[in-house]
Amino acid sequence: LGRGTHGFIDALYMTVISLTTVGYGEIIPLDHHPGGRIFVMFLLVFGLGLLAYFASTMTVFIFEGHLGRVFWRQRMRKQIGELKEHFIVCGDRIVAAHVIDELRRVQRPVVSIVPAGSALHPLMTEGELLQVEGDPADEDTLREAGIMRAAGLVSAMESDRENVLVTLTARQTNPIMRIVSMIIEVKNDAKLRRAGADAVVNTSMIGGLRVASEMIRPGVVTFLDSMLRDRDKNLRIDEVRIESGSTAIGRPIGSLKVNEMAGLMLLAYVAANGKDRYFKPSDSLVVEEQGTLLVMGGPEAVTTLRERYGGQHAGALKATLERPIPGRA
Repeated sequence: LGRGTHGFIDALYMTVISLTTVGYGEIIPLDHHPGGRIFVMFLLVFGLGLLAYFASTMTVFIFEGHLGRVFWRQRMRKQIGELKEHFIVCGDRIVAAHVIDELRRVQRPVVSIVPAGSALHPLMTEGELLQVEGDPADEDTLREAGIMRAAGLVSAMESDRENVLVTLTARQTNPIMRIVSMIIEVKNDAKLRRAGADAVVNTSMIGGLRVASEMIRPGVVTFLDSMLRDRDKNLRIDEVRIESGSTAIGRPIGSLKVNEMAGLMLLAYVAANGKDRYFKPSDSLVVEEQGTLLVMGGPEAVTTLRERYGGQHAGALKATLERPIPGRA
């Protein structure tokens, strides 16, 4: 159609007015072009069908929220890309939900990885949550969640097989990150540790210990429950690692005056070797790099202690906690 005196623009104009059924008039006469008429007939039949399909698809895409979800994903990726020293929780079941809930309540930055199409537990839908959809055992998914900058990863999948795969992939991707994995069958404990887990938690055994504790030490259990369930105070037994650059290194522990800080109580000190533990340590005990202060207090008080004596990671953690989380569209 574009031959002779008529160019591409004329042909395009004819195509548009035919598809839109405007029909202003033919600027390219087809009286002596049977082939052109056949082309226009096919264009009208199939072109209009494609145009209608495209329009209906775009309408569904916009009104069913897919467009908003695309923008939400982009904001989410940008926010995750700025995180440092955060925690990654893999799984969409009850255990993963409680892990996320606890991390959020003590003001730790967390990213959730859930399999695509998962029905999320209600605890995972409360408030705003940074989330990645995909296979937690896939390296690309872990990298999208910021595994190279993460402080730790929790694998709480449905089966031990999945937990082994997630742990193995995570350890190969980030060899120095702390990994804690849930276990269902005790016999698989060694497999998970060989795969790279730093700690393995048997939820069934924990449940059994809790039942026994309710029987023989109900007062202790009630006190601990009140700590965990009080959403106003959020008292916890927490730890502050003394990293390089900390002003606490080489000083006697009494000079830190932890017990004089509002809302804090120093319970114990763990030496850098991880083996020597001092309950209610003496004021003269010298603080070492990579030593750990075990304290009881609320998240704000512990954060203040960490910022004061934590060392090199305290600033990055503070900046992460103060950054707003994008709303889900």
